[in-house]
Amino acid sequence: MQTIVWKIVEKGLTGHLVFAIAAAAFGSAFQHGYNTGVVNAPQKGLTGHLVFAIAAAAFGSAFQHGYNTGVVNAPQKLVEKFINETYFERYNEVPSDSIVTIIFSLLVSVFCLGGMVGALGTAFFAEKFGRKGGLLLINIFVFAAAALMAFGKMAKSYEMLIVGRFIIGLNSGLNAGLSPMYLTEISPIHLRGAVGTIYQLIIAFTILVSQILGMPEILGTEGGWPVLFGLIIVPAIFMLVTLPLCPESPKYILICKGKDVSAQKALKWFRGTGDVHYEMDEMRAESQELKLVPKVTLKEMWGNTVLRKPLIIAVVVMLSQQLSGINAIIFYSTSIFMTAGLSNQSAIYATLGMGTINVLMTVVSMILVEKAGRKTLHLTGLTGMMVITALLTISLALTDQAAWLSYVSVICIIGFIILFASGPGSIPWFLVAELFGQGARPIATSIAVSVNWMANFIVSLGFLPIVESIGEYTFLIFTAILAMCCLFTYNKVPETKGRTVEEITAEFREKSST
Repeated sequence: MQTIVWKIVEKGLTGHLVFAIAAAAFGSAFQHGYNTGVVNAPQKGLTGHLVFAIAAAAFGSAFQHGYNTGVVNAPQKLVEKFINETYFERYNEVPSDSIVTIIFSLLVSVFCLGGMVGALGTAFFAEKFGRKGGLLLINIFVFAAAALMAFGKMAKSYEMLIVGRFIIGLNSGLNAGLSPMYLTEISPIHLRGAVGTIYQLIIAFTILVSQILGMPEILGTEGGWPVLFGLIIVPAIFMLVTLPLCPESPKYILICKGKDVSAQKALKWFRGTGDVHYEMDEMRAESQELKLVPKVTLKEMWGNTVLRKPLIIAVVVMLSQQLSGINAIIFYSTSIFMTAGLSNQSAIYATLGMGTINVLMTVVSMILVEKAGRKTLHLTGLTGMMVITALLTISLALTDQAAWLSYVSVICIIGFIILFASGPGSIPWFLVAELFGQGARPIATSIAVSVNWMANFIVSLGFLPIVESIGEYTFLIFTAILAMCCLFTYNKVPETKGRTVEEITAEFREKSST
């Protein structure tokens, strides 16, 4: 690990070497994690069909989430130059640095605003069109966004970039709700955590892909950055080709559509066997229970203590992910590294090293999540991140007095990424689906994911202005938030590893009655 860190900041490190490190490391780590999970596959239910469905659903959806989170990082200076030139041509005056900063911050953060609005529509799309159907339908947003962002420079309109970022945010917000829901519902209980982690793994990997493609040697050029923004159509096409070959979620087919035979057929496809009686009986029992209770509404979610407690947990867990400071680091890592004293080129390579480690540690979390448990990994990650943000503040504040502290800042950021990826990065996405039964899951997911995007929006919009006001002490805000989230997780979040949704909801019911 230390060797990687030091190589990342060497001036002689080339883009090709970083790309080779990323490709080799991801490939080897993925094989290790995948083969670890495939051991005893027959009894765990991992089949070729299930792997295909996971790839079709997760790659096409999580790619948009991760790629569009990281794509604005590397070409930041080029985009700011375009904003500056366009503003001058329109108004015949040079914009101040603060105006360019505000426009660029809006360009970055409007993606999260779109995500928040999209997430609010998760319940509607999940119920109206199904999990799979919803994922396919929302690709219409991708093509509209790609056209706006790819041709924004040609049209000399940074407004087109902003609108395009909002529209792809709508798509990503819906993906963030629908995809984990689909993955959770098609997975056997013993693979639920590992499969749920795949969504975050692809987010981490595509953030890295966006950073590599944004390098000056590839698409981080005057003529290349619009292409960089337009490449989002590739995963959309992939999903439109592959996902129609997979069945809808068996739970959705049975519980929402009432089609027993079709649900059983879909479940057999995923499991690769006709012996699905036990799972079908569980789904039928859940379906019968739902018929005895009224449909879950927003009012019911808050008024019913059995639902309110897991909803609060889901919301706080989502907030702990986004308000940890992770997106401040992802969106502006290159700037942070330059503030730490690195040259522009070294800062870009350090950002790529950070992305590579994010991918590697997310693979590791796939293995750990079914062994160490959700709560343990999440709490460990939050605690470590709290300590590191405090250390990062100190090192950034004293860099002018001791130049060697710039390397400490780099190590702190890499350590932050390691701890984030080991638990808080992936666990919130599927924990929400584990806390709620079929009737409450869509609306609970809508609420939790929209809160996640809202927090993301607040951080991405407010980070640069706060940095301009209080500088490196900005990260102390994240330290305080992480401390509160640690206390909440320790006292309130239940362990869901190896437990059915029925067992988890029964625990909340028992606690509510005492």
